[in-house]
Amino acid sequence: METKSAIELSQLNVSFGQKAILQDLTIEMPAGAIGLLGPNGAGKSTLLKTLMGFIKPQSGGAKVFGYDSIVQGPNIRQLIGYMPEDDTYIPGMTAVEFVSYNGMLCGLPRKEAMLRAHQVLHYCGLGEARYRKVETYSTGMRQRIKLAQALVHDPNLLLLDEPTNGLDPQGRKDLLNLIKDISTKKDISVILSSHLLHDVEMVCEYMMVLFKGKLATAGKIKDLKQLAYVSYEVRVKGDNAPFRAALEKRGGVCATKRDGLMQVKMTEKLGTEAIFSSARETGAQIRHMAREEMTLQEVFSSAIDGV
Repeated sequence: METKSAIELSQLNVSFGQKAILQDLTIEMPAGAIGLLGPNGAGKSTLLKTLMGFIKPQSGGAKVFGYDSIVQGPNIRQLIGYMPEDDTYIPGMTAVEFVSYNGMLCGLPRKEAMLRAHQVLHYCGLGEARYRKVETYSTGMRQRIKLAQALVHDPNLLLLDEPTNGLDPQGRKDLLNLIKDISTKKDISVILSSHLLHDVEMVCEYMMVLFKGKLATAGKIKDLKQLAYVSYEVRVKGDNAPFRAALEKRGGVCATKRDGLMQVKMTEKLGTEAIFSSARETGAQIRHMAREEMTLQEVFSSAIDGV
């Protein structure tokens, strides 16, 4: 696969009637594993369908691997495997019939589609159940067959819409491990659309957050965790109240943790100097200080608060 951007959005606006669904989205994201985060109703599914060329924007544009979604939708759909949020199986078909049928719809010859169906069903953990009727499958098995049909034609990009919906904790973990294997070992980019932060953090290197149809934040997850503020775990000897007061006067935010530990949040500009200055001013002895990483929940909350 070429290393050019997986998706490019340029002032993208999508409306249904008078209701704005996506508003002025502009972003470029590289190939790899991308998390598309946002609460229900944020516009995630609409964005996926726009990328595939099924929804025409009111203004702006979207590209997938350089192809324009408005005029080159068929080219894009040849490169994409789509796992929808809702069940889309055909009652009466066995799993291998259903997956091979989807392969033929993507242009594979019958024999090749059947061969690929067997391969991807084994890969997705459904090898022993591939001759069962799909309507007899459990929720977890139905999620896996949706993933299998998205993989059957060996796409460059997988669009996964809430892939862990309805799964128990172990089923969610197993499916996310499978998706991670696809993105890291199969040379297939992934856009994982979810409202579950843990799912995105487990699988993805990059993320974009939508809120009320707007882009709240985007970038490499590791970098985003450093942007809003810097967090330190601090312990001082004795009464820490004067030290806390001095820190908060300088713009720090302090919270009590455990065993006398405090969490101190500072802007990058203030840094450790504010902590040491507060200790000198109050005579506090710092016995422990360690930098903490911002959680993805904190990144998400900070992003949507700014919209």
